[in-house]
Amino acid sequence: MIRGLRRRNILAAALAFGLVTLARAGQPYSDDMALGNSKAQVSVIEYASVGCPHCAAWAISVYPTFKARYIDTGKARYVFREMLTGQPTLAAAGFLTARCAAPAKYFEIVDAIFHAQEEMVQEGDAYGPLLRIAKNAGLTQDQFDACMKDQAALNALEARSDRNGKDNGIAGTPTFVVGDRKLEGEQSIESLGAAIAAAERR
Repeated sequence: MIRGLRRRNILAAALAFGLVTLARAGQPYSDDMALGNSKAQVSVIEYASVGCPHCAAWAISVYPTFKARYIDTGKARYVFREMLTGQPTLAAAGFLTARCAAPAKYFEIVDAIFHAQEEMVQEGDAYGPLLRIAKNAGLTQDQFDACMKDQAALNALEARSDRNGKDNGIAGTPTFVVGDRKLEGEQSIESLGAAIAAAERR
């Protein structure tokens, strides 16, 4: 009987921890980057890295449909949280570039990096493609080079990535949090749609 009670207590504690983790995941951070209706009933939070090949695959193959169906229509608020997974050096350089440009250019730069990720990894050169992306976003080479050398910005990025992972129980990327559901790995438009519909019913 005592063992049974202990087992149930442990299970209850584990479930409670999971709910706390997801509750934290739903709380906004001042450094969140987001798109869509701020008053949307449902928020979709993606934990991702521009150095992660699975994140790039999702961004290229699924994100355009997701954006058209849920972000552009105001049905969901999309929040992107940075993680230094996959190729961490590429991830750091990419996110520094995205943060260095005007905030309105952030998602444009992230998308461009995802599309250029395979090229950068295969050629072993991130500087050239990132400089091209930065210039397309309005940065000069001097501004780009200064961003790459900004130790304070790098420290803030590393702290942001650590917080995003530890506070929200993120084990890998991409991970999506929709309402009280955590979806790990690349998600189809159907699985995200089902999670959004479930969150709307709550």
